[in-house]
Amino acid sequence: MAVPKTRTSQISQALTAALERILRPLFRILLRNQMSFKAFTDIAKRTYVEVAMNDFRIPGKKQSVSRVALLSGLTRKEVQRLLGLERASDAQAGERYNRAARVVAGWVRDPDFSDAQTNPRDLEIAEATGAATFADLVRRYSGDIPYRAILDELLRVKVAERTGEGKIRLNSRAYVPQGVDTDKINILGTDVSDLVTTIDHNIHRRDAPARFQRKVMYDNVPAEALEEFRRLSARHAQQLLEQLDKWLARHDRDTNPAITGAGRVRAGVGVYYFEEDLDTQTPGESSK
Repeated sequence: MAVPKTRTSQISQALTAALERILRPLFRILLRNQMSFKAFTDIAKRTYVEVAMNDFRIPGKKQSVSRVALLSGLTRKEVQRLLGLERASDAQAGERYNRAARVVAGWVRDPDFSDAQTNPRDLEIAEATGAATFADLVRRYSGDIPYRAILDELLRVKVAERTGEGKIRLNSRAYVPQGVDTDKINILGTDVSDLVTTIDHNIHRRDAPARFQRKVMYDNVPAEALEEFRRLSARHAQQLLEQLDKWLARHDRDTNPAITGAGRVRAGVGVYYFEEDLDTQTPGESSK
């Protein structure tokens, strides 16, 4: 007679399976970029300890090394060592991405820099009579950073180009870093973290409202149909994001200093496309 599984064992089994699915694509990235398993485990242990220290305090009590050791399963000595390590940071890449993305979004959205059909206009770089320039665009949407820095970045990733008349033309309605570099790795950290945080909220939200989390997927689509679906999904996703960007820009203090209200909240919506060749799936890889 089979022994019924307890709720705890069911959750543990589901969590193990979920973690394996999460780690598989992550480990592909780590291996491609020559990160050793030891380096990964060192990061995992340090982050585990930091989360236990900061997010699992007993109300009204100071968190202790002993409690963190109990929660994490590590020794007190190891917890103390890990808490003393310096955290890695790539704030420069994140700042570069955010500033460039804001400039591109403003170029598409702002009527001073686009036409009535929201087509971005070709812009003079810095000096023009009676017309908004690229320097004006950067000043409005990227603060005090020199416009040359943003221009060099957009030209580097081919989001923008110089025209024969010496103006700057936008080639893409979104800023997407090109090539294998730190900017794309930074996106890995922010986007995956945001998605997992939303899922965590929806699992443990108690009385808080759920955050929107949806996807559409079919698992028997012929390969010949994919190219059309890629174009269709990209077009509609871009249109949705541009609509949401307009709303957020009207309520963001950096873009609209006249906005009042309490607190400071980071909010947004992420959209991503995925596909998986089930015919070439290796043993042990379940459908995601």
